[in-house]
Amino acid sequence: MKYYLISGEASGDLHGSHLIKALKKVDSKATFRAWGGDLMEREGAFLVKHYRELAFMGFWEVISHLPSILNNIALCKKDIINYNPEVIIYIDYPGFNLRIAEWAKKKKFKNHYYISPQVWAWKENRVHKMKKNLDALYVILPFEKTFFENEHQFSVHYVGHPLLDYIPKHPKNNTFCKDHTIISGKPIIALLPGSRIQEIKKMLPLFVKVAKHFSSYQFVIAGAPGISKDQYNVFIVTTSMKIVYNSTYDLLQHSTAALVTSGTATLETALFGVPQLVCYRSSTLSYWIAKRIIKLKFISLVNLILNRSAVIELIQDSLTEKSLRHHLKDLLKTSNTKKIEKEYLALKTILGKGGASSKTAQLIFDKLRKSL
Repeated sequence: MKYYLISGEASGDLHGSHLIKALKKVDSKATFRAWGGDLMEREGAFLVKHYRELAFMGFWEVISHLPSILNNIALCKKDIINYNPEVIIYIDYPGFNLRIAEWAKKKKFKNHYYISPQVWAWKENRVHKMKKNLDALYVILPFEKTFFENEHQFSVHYVGHPLLDYIPKHPKNNTFCKDHTIISGKPIIALLPGSRIQEIKKMLPLFVKVAKHFSSYQFVIAGAPGISKDQYNVFIVTTSMKIVYNSTYDLLQHSTAALVTSGTATLETALFGVPQLVCYRSSTLSYWIAKRIIKLKFISLVNLILNRSAVIELIQDSLTEKSLRHHLKDLLKTSNTKKIEKEYLALKTILGKGGASSKTAQLIFDKLRKSL
């Protein structure tokens, strides 16, 4: 069967690549066309467009790039018509994907959504259109099933979080420091400033300033796919900071702590057991709008899943050089790292054993086979 996948950021590329791998196991004749990244392409998907051309963060950023977004939507519709897939699989990226899904439903395509839009956080009114336009929804957070089924009478499949498929199996790289000329024996603080250039511009300069006050540690940046070293070097030119690509999990395995821009990376960091500070800053206008429409107590997945403040979140005005220095110094204390270890253990208990990719692949394939 022919599968058409649409993702718009690094995490979607990761999850999409594993879904493709799982689909190939249940469907030996599967072919794939995708909007994604290097990982999906490596699994055999023909890449229509790379996510680095699609990822716009914040309200103002989206508005300023509206012509490009509209052109991409038109291109996507045309490409779907030409490919004529048995199913379209949407991976998060709701602003784009839900528009395509509404159009695709009218064109009689099968719509399956893997990794739900976070409508429990904002734009809850989207649920009505999701019920109308989706043939199946696969959710990855335990509270999402309750939200959709109890509050909106929308039957969904809870498949578990896909990170549990990758992180426990990630092998220990004993040559990591040597491979990247990182000083062996000197404790590492990982910097995860985001996967989009807008995030990096906001976060990395602050991280660099704070790093200068922790001389007994070495700070290492997890380079995002599609972001060149030159783009990082603008901010770290006066330091000896290392940038490592395609090695974020190896970096986390070797880190004592991490400064993490809010997103999937907060959960990845937790599953590796690394104490973290969650940081977030956007444009003043974007933040002002978000404050008025987003109804969450927390922004990190760790705190959202646990439903309590397990990791410290420094957001917008509370994210300053002074506050970040203070909280990082506190985070590195042994007593605090032990508290975080207990919280992370509780998190893993809630999330369970995983298997999201294989469960979702089997469900998609079975549904398609029944409809033929």
